[in-house]
Amino acid sequence: MRLFYFFALLIFYHTSFAQQVSDPYYKPNIQNPEYEAGKGSIVFIDEGHYNFHTKSGRYKGFSNVLEADGYIVKPYTGLFEKEKLEKGKILVISNALHKANVQNWYLPNPSAFTKVEIEIVKKWVNDGGSLFLIADHMPMGGAAKDLAAAFGFEFTNAFALDTLGRGPAYFTIKEGTLIKNNISSGRNTGEKVKQVATFTGQAFKIPKDATPILVFNERFVNKLPDTAWVFNSKTKTYNVKGWSQGAYKKYGKGRIVAFGEAAMFTTQLAGPNKRKVGMNSEDAKENYKLLLNIIHWLDHKFDE
Repeated sequence: MRLFYFFALLIFYHTSFAQQVSDPYYKPNIQNPEYEAGKGSIVFIDEGHYNFHTKSGRYKGFSNVLEADGYIVKPYTGLFEKEKLEKGKILVISNALHKANVQNWYLPNPSAFTKVEIEIVKKWVNDGGSLFLIADHMPMGGAAKDLAAAFGFEFTNAFALDTLGRGPAYFTIKEGTLIKNNISSGRNTGEKVKQVATFTGQAFKIPKDATPILVFNERFVNKLPDTAWVFNSKTKTYNVKGWSQGAYKKYGKGRIVAFGEAAMFTTQLAGPNKRKVGMNSEDAKENYKLLLNIIHWLDHKFDE
């Protein structure tokens, strides 16, 4: 039965992967936008590293939410450079890949970023920039591992899977898996988040000076296959109780939020049945609120 479950996941994933489109009808309920339209801080979405999610592609819904809140969202193309980064306030990197893994989702998974780029981003954040680093399951976790490590986060290049069932992972304040903190609470009662859903991704360890947002319970394991979505009896597996799928910290004068799952901030219509995956899903009605709280914190709209 368990083998069948993983084969079903594999078939579903490849079917959905080939037919993912952004939901054109998703409209977030933002009653009091942070800025007037087009007057907000500049948010860059990285498109220079073979990213699986881009502003006009799979992160169109992500961009729409931010733009509805008044932010200016722009694609960032090319390598990371000091002068270019300084033109924006927030840098979003979602599911970057090394060129070798664009079509080949098996080991090895080299870094998507050069050592020079990592140092540039690290200094940019230290000097006051804000980084939203999102890296999904293998091979994306491996591609972002070195960049995450520069800030003390230990990405795992694995698949975080529920041992008791399939479908989204639910993180709730009630169960203590969605941690009550400034980001989950927001600035007022209207911004409070009680439950979010994620769609696979990885589990990772966070540094001591970071604050967790999403924490796995005992039901979840990390699986580290040689090829994405291919699991067998030899696949390394370990429990990730207490590990995170989202966390944040200050770094010098800047800020960083790290997440191990990207689909939770999409608005996908996946597969031939146009299954809703992401912020447009019935399972994830409050995901957009968490996204806005993250962006507001990165934008210095509230503090610790």
